[in-house]
Amino acid sequence: MNEQHSGAEVRVLYEAPKVNEYLKLREQAGMSPRSQEGAAKGLVNSLFAVSLYDEAGLAGMGRVVGDGGCFMQVVDIAVRPDLQGKGLGKTIMGEIMGFLEEHAPPLTYVSLIADVPADKLYQRFGFEYTAPASLGMYWRKKA
Repeated sequence: MNEQHSGAEVRVLYEAPKVNEYLKLREQAGMSPRSQEGAAKGLVNSLFAVSLYDEAGLAGMGRVVGDGGCFMQVVDIAVRPDLQGKGLGKTIMGEIMGFLEEHAPPLTYVSLIADVPADKLYQRFGFEYTAPASLGMYWRKKA
């Protein structure tokens, strides 16, 4: 599938990017780093992945992870900085929502951690804040 965004053609592929592309995009987008080992294991275990490419390479991506039934999590929503604000995040979320609508069983709990101001994008797709009833928490293994 090809889409036009502000004059640039973007190819939409339903696959995770290569490990090196993934790590580079996370860095470019200002996201926390991941290990080569973790990325290699995690990317192939995605329930769903969408990658956007332009003439310069990986332009954006997003994934769904989880058990495929009761719990799913939207992760790795990232757009290359030179393309931010051009609707690619909306394209990525639209593809993810299409997957969830088609494949998530009834009552599946789909979560995500929203960085501000991206929370406004996720609200447009029906995501709600969990606070004050619950708060997101995390643990990360030290390098």
